[in-house]
Amino acid sequence: MKTETKCPICNGKKEQGKVTFTVDLGTNLIVIRDTPATVCSLCGEQWISDKVAENIEAVVREAKMKNRMIEVVNFSLENVA
Repeated sequence: MKTETKCPICNGKKEQGKVTFTVDLGTNLIVIRDTPATVCSLCGEQWISDKVAENIEAVVREAKMKNRMIEVVNFSLENVA
């Protein structure tokens, strides 16, 4: 299966990079820095892999248990169970 290198939105080039991913739960805000993603070099559209999404879900679950209004973390694959 070939990976598409052109952005389906603007035809820019998709490149590997890091982004800041935020989750707003209404009463809590979770900020995950240095999240690996594919990013369009032209329009900035972002895509994350399934593995990264699993990690984000784990971080969100943990942050909800801490019950902090704002949680800021750096991305790490070690959080995936």
